[in-house]
Order: sequence, then C-alpha cells, then structure tokens
Amino acid sequence: MIKISQRLSDDHHAVDEVLKQLRTALDTRDVQTSNSKLDLLWARLAVHIRAEHLNLFPAVASEFSEAQSVIDHLRADHDFFMHELARAMSILRELSDESDLTAVGDIVREVEKRLATHNDIEENHIYRLAGTMLTKPKQIELATRVKAELENRPPRFSPEAWANND
Repeated sequence: MIKISQRLSDDHHAVDEVLKQLRTALDTRDVQTSNSKLDLLWARLAVHIRAEHLNLFPAVASEFSEAQSVIDHLRADHDFFMHELARAMSILRELSDESDLTAVGDIVREVEKRLATHNDIEENHIYRLAGTMLTKPKQIELATRVKAELENRPPRFSPEAWANND
C-alpha cells in the first residue's frame, strides 16, 4: 500500500509536469495548447486541493491542533492558486494581443514560484505529520479517501483523445 505522503507527493509531480507543459506552450506562443494546458492545470490542481481540504487537513488538525496555523496558510495558498489561474484563464480566453499572453506567463510564473514553496511545506511538514501522528488504521482510511478523490482528476490532455470522444 502506498503511503498517503507518497500518493500526494506523486500528484504534486504530476501537476508540475502539466505546469512545465504549460510554460513550454506559453514560451512558444502556442495559444491553443496554452489554453488546454492551463485548463488542465487548473482542473488537476483543484482535485488535489479538494483531496487535501476534505481529507488530509481535517485529519491532521484533529490529531495535532498546533498544525492549524500552517494549514490555514496552505489553504490561503490554495485560494491564491485557484484565483490566479482562473484570472490567467480569463485573460487567455479574451486574448486580444501578444502582451496578454505575456501577462498569462507572468501569472503562471508567480503561481509556480509560490507552488514550489507550498509543496515543500506540505511534503516536509503536513504529510509527515499525517504519517507520524495518525494511527495506522487512520492512515489507511485517509489514504483510501485521498486515493478516491485523486481518481477524479482529469487525464492528461491530448487533442487526439478529445477528438476521439465525439
């Protein structure tokens, strides 16, 4: 059985991969791919955040109340990520000139920078607390719930796969 920390860390890496693909699309000024990768990033991150908000954070806070201030900070980061990515999506959809694409890139780079620090805090603090403060049965239950949430994430996007679903 995969530990909860490994499952969530693996999901961080999957989200990072989509983020790299988005940056590449933005750097090459590929508006269509940028749009699909940004949408996918937003959706993948939303599912990851939901798994943490509904399952991980309450489980850790119930066993270690001192973690609440860190959890509050992480929740604020989550709000920032989703708000900023939604703002970037809005700009990209209303694209009027090349400078708008640069603005999207600036937002994505800011999210990426904050996400790196955020993920480090999660992986080296909150995930470890879940692995040490929770009993084995609670860890198993939490891992099962998180796995179920993460299974709701969208697959990696490919235009060919999308076209074949018509």
